[in-house]
Amino acid sequence: MRHDYAPRLRVPISEGFKMFSVGEVDVKGLQRFENMLGALGAEAPKAVNRAINRTGDMARTQVVRTLAKQTGLPQKTIRKSVKVKRSSWDDLTYTLKSAGGDVALKYFQKRETKKGVVANLGAARGRVLFPRTFFRGGAFPRRVDLSAFGGHVMDRMSEQRFHLKKVKSGVFIPEEMVEGATADAFERSVQQNLPRRLDHEISRLLGL
Repeated sequence: MRHDYAPRLRVPISEGFKMFSVGEVDVKGLQRFENMLGALGAEAPKAVNRAINRTGDMARTQVVRTLAKQTGLPQKTIRKSVKVKRSSWDDLTYTLKSAGGDVALKYFQKRETKKGVVANLGAARGRVLFPRTFFRGGAFPRRVDLSAFGGHVMDRMSEQRFHLKKVKSGVFIPEEMVEGATADAFERSVQQNLPRRLDHEISRLLGL
């Protein structure tokens, strides 16, 4: 099931999607570039496009790093989930998009105890016990991973041996991406880097 909440820093493009837009962040001090952009004329969109894309790439790096800490997921998992729509001359907007549902517990750092599986769900949630769950077989302390589960954490639905279900974490990457420390990291990166990148690209085209 995909979440469709509306966190503060996102723009909906279709149901189930969340996104950031550089254009949504209030960046101070951009007025000083108006005259220089006017001097560039038709070349102005080129400078703005390059500045936005470079700024967006830098912001994406910060989002991936922060979101990994926030959720407890590996950076490689975050990178697969967060997609980029780059700016163009016709649409001067750089967008980070993510869509998806409740992340399976298999993707988190976890260990099995006699009470159940303990997983690290990130900075805010910490280590969480999922009672009665397991991903190994055999007797303690010599339990072994079960290839049939594919790394998934399982919960027993009844006394029947194979009446099992895969356990989810309660973590939704699209929701996490647009709130808390990750949202702050995106805004801070854009505010710090966009003026600097605009100055660089405009000066380069003006030969300054």
